[in-house]
Amino acid sequence: MSIPSARQSALTSLYPLLFVALWSTGFIGAKFGLPDAEPLTFLSLRYAIVLVFMAAVAWYTRAPWPRTQREWLHIGVSGLLVHAVYLGGVFVAIGHGLPAGVAALVVGLQPVLTALGAGAFLGERVRPAQWLGLALGFVGVGLVVAHKVVAGASGGTLWAMLLPVVVALLAITAGTLYQKRYCQSFDLRTGSVIQFLPCLVATGLVASLTETMQIHWTGSFVFALAWLVLVLSLGAVSLLNVLIRNGSAVNVASLFYLVPPCTALVAWALFGETLTGLALLGMALTVFGVWLARK
Repeated sequence: MSIPSARQSALTSLYPLLFVALWSTGFIGAKFGLPDAEPLTFLSLRYAIVLVFMAAVAWYTRAPWPRTQREWLHIGVSGLLVHAVYLGGVFVAIGHGLPAGVAALVVGLQPVLTALGAGAFLGERVRPAQWLGLALGFVGVGLVVAHKVVAGASGGTLWAMLLPVVVALLAITAGTLYQKRYCQSFDLRTGSVIQFLPCLVATGLVASLTETMQIHWTGSFVFALAWLVLVLSLGAVSLLNVLIRNGSAVNVASLFYLVPPCTALVAWALFGETLTGLALLGMALTVFGVWLARK
């Protein structure tokens, strides 16, 4: 193996960890941005900026566009599911008061649902050790967010707030399977434009019908918007597309188990949120479960 290829292989092996680290910071955008803008308005503005930026990059670099309408359709549908419906559901739920821990626990079912769908839609065989890893990972996530779930369990509107995040769970699961099956290989520059364009149209339309679309341009909102555009939409989403292209659906989905523990660590470091002994045990169990699922 040549030195450049060895370096590339080492860098590629770090993609899953880098994706988890970046994706875990998504709560920063919700924490700082949602007080100054309604959820779908916030996301619409985010999609618009990403579209302008990526369209400029695609034009400047002369990136190749898909050749057939079918390719355009598949990439667009995957974008709607993975971004618009998933993020829309999570942001709406949190914006209406659903505790982040409850949202994390519900979305934590994604790897299990993906494993169930991988056999039916992709022909992937999920081994017993992987099922054990997925089960341990979900238990670990439950332990990490247990105190937040208990704290937010009161209130008669909790079950009503769960609906958007359940829709988000189904969307991210279906979107991962759909993209793996129908549009694995596409240019990340033009593909981002095609994915985020229907997201902007759909999210903007719903926002115009259900929200006031007013924005308070505070320093914290600008920071949150810049973070979500640069770190999440350009960095983490590009890595997610690469991982879906190169790995099995189960392996990719299992990485989402690591997001709540990483988010808890970041919240502890930046905002002084407490980490219980149960949460630390859950983190260890989650890491072991993901290792088993990806082994």
